[in-house]
Amino acid sequence: MTEIIDYINNDLRAIDSQETIASAQDFFAELNFSHFPVLENGIFIGSIAADDVETFDTDKRVIDYKYTLERFFARKSMLWLDVLEVFAKNHTNIVSVLDENNDYIGYYEMEDIMKFFQETPFLKEQGGIIIVQKGLLDYSMGQVTQIVESNNGKILGCFVSEADLENVQITIKIGVGPMNEIIQTYRRYGYEIISEHQEDAYINSLKERSDYLDKYLNI
Repeated sequence: MTEIIDYINNDLRAIDSQETIASAQDFFAELNFSHFPVLENGIFIGSIAADDVETFDTDKRVIDYKYTLERFFARKSMLWLDVLEVFAKNHTNIVSVLDENNDYIGYYEMEDIMKFFQETPFLKEQGGIIIVQKGLLDYSMGQVTQIVESNNGKILGCFVSEADLENVQITIKIGVGPMNEIIQTYRRYGYEIISEHQEDAYINSLKERSDYLDKYLNI
C-alpha cells in the first residue's frame, strides 16, 4: 500500500541562500510553484514565495531577503491529513519536509497529495455522504461516529468541513448502513442535517404534506 512518504520529492534541489535573486526569478519563471525551500549551509531556513521574488532586486542574493521567508513545513512522520492542512493554511502548492532532526529531506507537491487523497477509501470506496451541523460547544466527534456504528453503519471517514464561532459542520462518508435510520438518529441527538437525501423519510413526509396542502388550497 502506498504511503504518503512515498510522495516526498527530490527532483529539484532546494534554492541555496547564496543564489542571486535573478537566478531565483528564472527558477520560478520555468516552474509553477508558489514557494520553494531555501537552504543555508544545508539547513532549511524557510520557503521563498514566487510572488515576493518578482519584487526583489535582481542583483541581491536570497539571503538578503531572509526575513521574508515563510517557515511552514511538514514532518516526515505527519499523517496525510495534517500535511493537507499545512497546504491549506499556507496557500501553497509545495511544502518542505523535515525529519525528526530538522534535516531537510525533500518536498511534497499539492498535486501528488491530491492523488494520494483520491486513493483513500474516503473517495475511492462507494458510499453515502451525510453533512451534519451542531453548536461548536455541543458536538462530539465520538458521538458522530457512534451514531453511525450504533445503526450498524460503517464509516469510511469524517472530518470538520466548516466551522465558525457558533457551529461546526461535519462531513461523514458511510460505506454501508441504513441511511434513513442514521439520519433520524442524528436529529434525535440535536444535529441538523445539511445534506439532502432521498432516503430521508422525515423530509419526504414533510414534502408529501406540503404537496397535499398545496393541492387542497388550490381546489
